[in-house]
This record gives sequence, C-alpha cells and structure tokens, in this order.
Amino acid sequence: MAKSDKINFSTPSGFPEFLPSEKRLELYLLDIIRKVFESYGFTPIETPAVERLEVLQAKGNQGDNIIYGIDPILPPNRQAEKDKSGETGSEARALKFDQTVPLAAYIARHLNELTFPFARYQMDVVFRGERAKDGRFRQFRQCDIDVVARRELSLLYDAQMPAIISEIFEAINIGDFLIRINNRKILTGFFQSVGVAANQIKSCIGIIDTLEKVGESKVKQDLEKQGILAEQSEKIIEFIKIKGTVDEVLEKLKHLAETMPEAEQFTLGVTEVETVISGVRNLGVSENRFCIDLAIARGLDYYTGTVYETTLLGHEALGSICSGGRYEELVGTFIGEKMPGVGISIGLTRLISRLLKAGILSTLAATPAIVMVVNMQDDLMPIYLNVSQNLRQAGINVITSFDKRGLGKQFQLADKQGIQFCVIIGSEEAAAQKSSLKDLKTGEQVEVPQDNLAEEIKKRLA
Repeated sequence: MAKSDKINFSTPSGFPEFLPSEKRLELYLLDIIRKVFESYGFTPIETPAVERLEVLQAKGNQGDNIIYGIDPILPPNRQAEKDKSGETGSEARALKFDQTVPLAAYIARHLNELTFPFARYQMDVVFRGERAKDGRFRQFRQCDIDVVARRELSLLYDAQMPAIISEIFEAINIGDFLIRINNRKILTGFFQSVGVAANQIKSCIGIIDTLEKVGESKVKQDLEKQGILAEQSEKIIEFIKIKGTVDEVLEKLKHLAETMPEAEQFTLGVTEVETVISGVRNLGVSENRFCIDLAIARGLDYYTGTVYETTLLGHEALGSICSGGRYEELVGTFIGEKMPGVGISIGLTRLISRLLKAGILSTLAATPAIVMVVNMQDDLMPIYLNVSQNLRQAGINVITSFDKRGLGKQFQLADKQGIQFCVIIGSEEAAAQKSSLKDLKTGEQVEVPQDNLAEEIKKRLA
C-alpha cells in the first residue's frame, strides 16, 4: 500500500461501537438482567455466531430478516482453494439473526444431554442485514430467555414471562411501562370466523402486527391486497380495537366465543390467555403493568400461542422494548418431535440507544474507579502503591496516577473520568501517615489517617 493511500477506519454502517461510559452502562444493565433471569432458574448458554444457512432458513424461520452469509476471503496465493472449499448447500454458513432459531438447533444437537423443561438465557450478539438507521443496527446484543419442553409445556411458564419483564424494568427504573399480552389462537380463530381462508391467515396476522407503525387506513389497504373484503376488514379492525381492563376484555372475548361460528380455536386461545393472566396475577405483577391487547400479533411465523410486547408509557414511539411468545414446532423442525417453548427477548443495544437519546437513561462514569491516588512526588510512589492496594482490598476501585504532573491537572483528569475522590499524600502527610481526601463533587477536602481512608470513603459514599 502506498503511503498516500488512506484506510477508511470508520465503523461500518449499522455496527455500533461504544465509548467506555456507554459500555459500562451496557454491562450494568446486563448484570441486572442476568440476576433476574437466574432468580427464576434460567441457565446460561452460548451458541456460535455462525450457523449453517439451512438451519437459519428452516421452514420459514428467517421471517423478513436479511441474513449475512459467510464467504471466506482467501489470500491471492491460495485462490485455487476457493473452488475446493465446498461452501454450498448444507455447508453454506451465515451469521445468526436471532437467538431462538440457534437455540432450537442447540437443543437438537444436545437433546440427550439436557434436562427438560430446559430453561436457558443467552445475552449474545446477533446480525441482521437490514437498512441501518437511527436506533436500528446490523449488529446488536439480545438478552433472551426461553423454556422448552418435550411434548407439553405448562402455560404457567407463559405467565412467568411478564413477571420477569416487570422485575427487570422496575430494577432498571426507566419509568412506567406496559406489558401487552395476546394469543395467536385468538387471532387465528377470529380470522376463521369472519371467513378468511386458511392460507391467508398468516399474512393477515403479519399485516395486523404493523397497525401501530402504519395506521388503520394502510392496514385496510394491505388486507384488501390479500383479497380480504371490506366487510371482513371492518370486522377485523373493530375486533382488534377492543379495549378495557383485563377482566373487561376477557368478558368480551368469552361473549364472542359463545356467539361466533367455528369458535373452537378462538375459545382455546381465550382459555389460554385467561390461564396466563391468572398466573401473572398470582406472581404478584402489578395490575397497571399488563393488559390484553388484541392488536399484538408478533410477525414471526413460528409463534403459535401467547405473545408479548412491552412499551414505555409516554415514549410509545420508541417501539417495543421487550417482546416474545410461545412456539410449538420450532425445535421439532430439526428433530421431528413436538417440543413447545416460550420466550422473550430484549434488544439491549437498540434499547440503550433509544433510552439514551430520549434522556431516560444516562451513561455511567468512563471508569469504574471512584478514587485516584495522585502523584505528588515520584519518591513517594511505594506509599501510593501501598495505599492503592489497601483500598482495593477493602473493595474500592482505584486508579494510581503514575505520571508526575500538576495537582490541578490530576484533579481535572479524575473529574473528566467521573472519579469522585482524590487521595493526596505529600512528604508531610507521608511522615505523619496521613492523607488528604478531596471530594471533587463537593470540593470539600479533609485530613484522614491512611489506615482510616477506606472507612472514610465508604462513609461518604453511603
């Protein structure tokens, strides 16, 4: 490469790169999420970033997601190997676009090594080749939980999901949120009752799922393009706009089940959602945290029962901050056995981006250190190192300033990184085994015996 050639080292579009303060916020949130997941007994796993392409595309699992294929780039002297690599058919590989399809393959691979129901969590990076824009990324971290069983899975696992969502967002303290619950069987049954053909139902559910984004008029147009009559569209729109308290919506659904034709699927869905709601209440989730919303559909084909979407009240434009649902056939795609599952996903990278921009969350300090031991004199460095280690052993994060510079500049450096305290030890303090502790937030400075430093800092933090 010629010296005049410049390498474009900017990040590729849609691939985020965090500053330290943002990364620390992500780790803080991951820790909260992990603790809630584990409190319900979920166990961690990790699946490869790369899966066989046929796994990701099995029976329409891809949905609308654009998959990144993997194609090895060989050096010029090894180009002949390209034709021999066999990266076609079952050997073609791609980056995973979600965690659920790889989970199904993982279970199929380890079927005889796992205990069922298998409850796992995964907080991993996924890749989607969608158009990058504000708040939408091509690489982002998802925090997922799923419970998968062999043959039968209790609906109480469905009820646990809103309890987990509620605990996470209450711990993060992002304001009021609402977990919207529905059941795909209710939608499927209602479409059947108004005469929608069986081969049109999935596409109609996908259209309904866009209601909040595109509006009622566009939904009607899209239903019409699918061959749905205007009279049927009116009934569908009227149905999904049913509102009220949880109990009021349940009563309306039960009444419809008694009067509509071909109500078997619809009635099953109503019974299931009633069971889930009962479980949610028994788990102590506050009544203002959840509702039944008949417009919630979830676009992915593999959802078959309960579905969830969570929105932040007052910030609905942010979209869903946590979603998921129940599926029956996804794992069975790979092993030919009924293995029902239910799960939820938090798109953490997207969520952080949206909440920071809306001012709902703030980044953390750039460093985890809360104390800087400043360098007054190079010959006192053994004392600075000893004091620093004593503080660390007391559980306090410390930066030791090794470079000699003006005291004011060291204060500025500490303040810029969000460090609250500076420990100052000159020759007089060293001789008396004392130190000065400066609180950069208040400007206060006090003299403290070196042996009492950790206790004093903890007291001030409390």
